[in-house]
Amino acid sequence: MTDGNQQVIDEFRANGGRMGGMFEGTDLLLLTTTGARSGRPRTSPVGYAHDGDRLLIFGSNAGLPAHPAWFHNLLADPRVTVELGTETFEARAVPVTGPERDRLYAEQGRRIPAYAAYQERTARVIPVVALHRVRTPGLAEIHQRLRADLAAVRADRHDLRAHCLAFCGALRAHHTNEDRVFPRIEARFPELRPAIERLRREHTAIARRIAELEDAPDDAVLDRLAADLEAHFAFEEEHLTPVLDKLS
Repeated sequence: MTDGNQQVIDEFRANGGRMGGMFEGTDLLLLTTTGARSGRPRTSPVGYAHDGDRLLIFGSNAGLPAHPAWFHNLLADPRVTVELGTETFEARAVPVTGPERDRLYAEQGRRIPAYAAYQERTARVIPVVALHRVRTPGLAEIHQRLRADLAAVRADRHDLRAHCLAFCGALRAHHTNEDRVFPRIEARFPELRPAIERLRREHTAIARRIAELEDAPDDAVLDRLAADLEAHFAFEEEHLTPVLDKLS
């Protein structure tokens, strides 16, 4: 991620999606994909347009010869996280092709002439991707999926490095999403601040454990991670499950 992108991301999150400077008045969202090679969450500012119940994003990359990295990531894993204004939700990314793609991109070029200029600047066909909102699973459901994935890794340890890549990426993305939601929980439920602070500390400790496992896959490290996670999940479910449904 470039420093410029990080500045845009920080401004977006600090101001609830309202941007100033060169992005003032721009329809901008933050798209988090899973790195196709690294398995790590990657966040990118992306222009969008509404199209009924879905959002459209455009892989213009300012007319450069190559598609943006986020497009390659979502081809490998179409599950993405979208930040739109103050809202964060999960979505499924589906590339739009053929005549429908041409129509949608032409419409975007008429709305914002820069997009038409980007297509004229490059020989590649600029991708159009539809983002379809998906039902957000509950905290216990997410934890159960992660528990099942971890159990599968522990049951087949002959190649820990390969097996841990997908699980570690999913766990890291889950904690990244939670870190974004924590400030809203604290604002709505101030009595939960001590619990949130503990969860943040545990996220940091688990992140170190994940890095240790990725650097040097080891059965003992995996077992320690499993024990840490079970305690973390149990504490989080006890304290946050009662309030998440009330969070607007």
